[in-house]
Formats: sequence, structure tokens, C-alpha cells
Amino acid sequence: MQVSQFHFRDQQWFPQLPKSDYAGLLLTFGDRALIQNSEFSQQLRSAFPIAEIIGCTTSGEILATEVYDDTFVVTAITFDKTQVEVLDGNVADFQRSFDAGLALADALLKENLKYVLLLSDGQLVNGTELVDGVIQALPKNVLVTGGMAGDSDRFQETVVWHNESVESGKIVLCGFYGDSIRVGHGTLGGWDTFGPQRTITKSRGNILYELDGQPALDLYKSYLGEFSQQLPSSALRFPLSLQLPGESESVVRTILNIDEKEKCMIFAGDMPEGASAKLMKANFETLIDGANGAAKDAVASLKSDSAKIALLISCVGRRLVLSQRVYEELEAVADVVGEDCPFCGFYSYGEISPLVEHAQCRLHNQTMTITTISEVLDA
Repeated sequence: MQVSQFHFRDQQWFPQLPKSDYAGLLLTFGDRALIQNSEFSQQLRSAFPIAEIIGCTTSGEILATEVYDDTFVVTAITFDKTQVEVLDGNVADFQRSFDAGLALADALLKENLKYVLLLSDGQLVNGTELVDGVIQALPKNVLVTGGMAGDSDRFQETVVWHNESVESGKIVLCGFYGDSIRVGHGTLGGWDTFGPQRTITKSRGNILYELDGQPALDLYKSYLGEFSQQLPSSALRFPLSLQLPGESESVVRTILNIDEKEKCMIFAGDMPEGASAKLMKANFETLIDGANGAAKDAVASLKSDSAKIALLISCVGRRLVLSQRVYEELEAVADVVGEDCPFCGFYSYGEISPLVEHAQCRLHNQTMTITTISEVLDA
């Protein structure tokens, strides 16, 4: 397994793209205008003539322990034995996000499928439904991780691509097949809850109308104070902890938008009635500790294999809160994984991963999700 990385910034490539490299997979994250430029896209295709090219827009591109904006990061992977297959679809072609996930995952299901990398539009797709559809189609022993595309803190348009097809609403599933592939994962947050626990009394899908019988938006604004004038972007600093009835584990949900007329909030994932919700706020040190803990889990679940690449998908809310200290969560990952392991990834509108090893895959917000990949030749 060989990994090489390229970075387009200041109108040039660092290093220069190869004349013809036979990598089988390109993970690409970055600027919408660049990938939609036919000349730029042709540069990638000429350099990597047989590669499956997948990626999405971001709220920040991750390369090593640095974060960039409006650039383009390319990670080229050549496997020795592992087979890769990519399928894509658009949520507009299905009745629900669940149906899209179910159909695409079912089509990907073939002998020796071991891992699925899932990338999706971050605004037009209901992440909870999408993940539910994917995991319903796949056997429990197939790991799924990934993330939802970002658009800085603008929440205007997110885009996903597969080869030359670049669209809003797109969903991409990349399947990894064979006995040689090894994949580890880790997901942790680091946010603190505050205020009373409340019950969701009215919702529809990912739209929250009422908490404890009161308009959800009005109640939320009362806690935000001066930050309420900066909604919806300020909501990234104050996510909700969601606990479903009968479940011990909580998930975090990020607000994507608000509707002043309906007094409601639109989230990245479902907000089911009867669930308990609590506000959360940031703690710098625990956010960084969360990234370090996610890295430890991702390395531990690889067992004795060393990671050849680490895919980091962290939430845009974490970046906004950490601000100039955002590099610290990446360095916390490097302390565990090792600086010799190439990093790539992006800041997202949603992270996809099991919470712990052998658990069911879930949509998360405000977490650092790490996927470590290696290949064993003597398998």
C-alpha cells in the first residue's frame, strides 16, 4: 500500500502532480470552484488516469497537522491487494435519504466487502436516515465511517463528487474488498452539557419544533443571549446532546439552520419526539482530549497493524470554537498516530462512525472521527 499527497494552493501544486500515476483511489477535499473547473479536473485525471476520484467541499481542509481554506488536498492511494468499488447517487432521485442509503449500499454488497467510506451532501441529505439505510443493507461485520460535506460556516451549498460528476445532493459510497484491508476507527467529542434536561415534544424528522411544549427556537435563544443575533452560525458553538428513550449513549446534534416564522430549528440528523435533549458548550481542553482519545481508539482497533493513512473528519463547530488553537487537536492526533502517518480529511457538517468498536454506525456532530487504514500482504 502506497500513499502520496498533493496540495493545490496559491494557484500551484505542492509537489507537482505526476505525469501518470496508477493510484487506484484519490481522496480529494477542498474548494468547490476548483473541482467545478474543467481544466483543474482534467489535471487530476491526466495525473491519475485510472483512479476513482471521490471527495467533497469542506469547512476546512486537513493536511498533516494544518488546516486550510479554499485549497485542494489530494491523497492518492495504491493498494497491493485490496479492491475498491465506488457507487454514487443523488438524494433527489429517491423518496428519502434512507432509500438512497439502502439502495446504494445494497448495490455495493459483494463477497469480501470489509469497509465502506461514506461521503454525502451536508445540507440536502438527512444524515440519520442515510446512515440507517446503509447499515440496514450491510452485514454487521462491515465497518462504515465517513462524513457530510461542509461549506465553511455559510450553510449555503455543499457539493460531493465522484470522478467528473460534481453535484449538490450527491452521496458516494466507496467499498473496500478483500482479506488484506485493515481499518480502525475512533470517535469522541469533548463537549460539556449544561442547563436542564428537556424532552422533545414536537418534531418532524430533523426539524425540532418544541421542547417541553415550548417553541424550541425561543427557548434556545434565551440561552444564547448575545449569540442569538448570529444564528444560525453561532449555533455551532452550542449543540444539543440527544438521548433516545431506552438508550444509554448520547449523540450530539448540530443546528444547520433556523426558521423564524415556524420557531423551529433544522438539525443535521433526526430529532425524534420523546428523546431527551440538553444544551452543550465547549471546553478547550476536553475538545483536544477528545481528539486524542479518538486517535487512541482508532489505533487500538487496528490491533497490531500500523496505520498507513489516517482520515480525520472533525466538525465545523469544533473548528469555530478552537479558532487559532484548532491545530492543537490535530497535533493531539499526531501524538498518538505518529507524524510519519499521512493525514488527510476535512471539517464537516456531520461525522459518521460507530461510537465504540463493534457498535452500530451512527451520525454524530461536534466530534473528531478518525479512520485508520492499513493493508497486510500476507493475509
